[in-house]
Amino acid sequence: MDIVRLTAVSKTYGTGSGTVTALDKVTLGFAEGSFTAVMGASGSGKSTLLQCAAGLERPTGGAVSLEGKDLSRLRESVLTRLRRETIGFVFQSYNLLPALTAEQNVGMPLRLAGHRPDGRAVRAALSAVGLADRARHRPAELSGGQQQRVAIARALVAAPRVLFADEPTGALDSASSRNVLAILRSLVDDRGQTIVMVTHDPVAAAHADRVVFLADGRVSGTLDNPDASTVAAHLTALESADPAPRGEAALRGEAALQGEVTRRADAVAAGLDAAAGGEAASC
Repeated sequence: MDIVRLTAVSKTYGTGSGTVTALDKVTLGFAEGSFTAVMGASGSGKSTLLQCAAGLERPTGGAVSLEGKDLSRLRESVLTRLRRETIGFVFQSYNLLPALTAEQNVGMPLRLAGHRPDGRAVRAALSAVGLADRARHRPAELSGGQQQRVAIARALVAAPRVLFADEPTGALDSASSRNVLAILRSLVDDRGQTIVMVTHDPVAAAHADRVVFLADGRVSGTLDNPDASTVAAHLTALESADPAPRGEAALRGEAALQGEVTRRADAVAAGLDAAAGGEAASC
């Protein structure tokens, strides 16, 4: 059963001659308990796909359903609540609050949702990523890999049905990357967690059950039970089939998307900072 499904989803930016198509009638499902990697060249639509699937961006055309609910029919307040209760996010930048300890950062989504953080749930989330002994450490006292693991624990604390990860190992060294990827794989195998991960790394993609390849906003192929060499060969074939560089219009579209993502991240950060004031004061 697909817990997330995109049906003929399109996403465009701009108008008239400046219109850029980031997604072009994409139909794709993500089964419950599966681990899917999404790959493609820069500008292929990877991040746009992730944003639309997670309900952060509304598609220009088509439909996105989450747990059978058509997201386009939901009011923004209902959609926000559904995201908060159903979806977890992990990004390349950890977005941890420097004044808070690891356990306080992990509990922040619960506090923002109006709930008192459950100490047992927070400790369980940190234990799941191997950081039970770092609960009282602040981000500056943790390595990059440990900070990303705190970010994963933060995404898990509300028991999301789907975990979206955008280049979660992009800023990590190889050893830390292996650690984070092993944790993601174990979440799928041991807990039945659904994970959708955007990555450019064939080694990272090889941890998934399936790889979806995008080119120019369309699904160009899929690969089940991937290994790193097969993934790399598929990417090379895609680049050889379409060697033309992305044009200025496409770059404008990517910039528009990144600007919107940054705006949303800033808004979330502002909310986190406001909530963190009281939390830090109680330390």
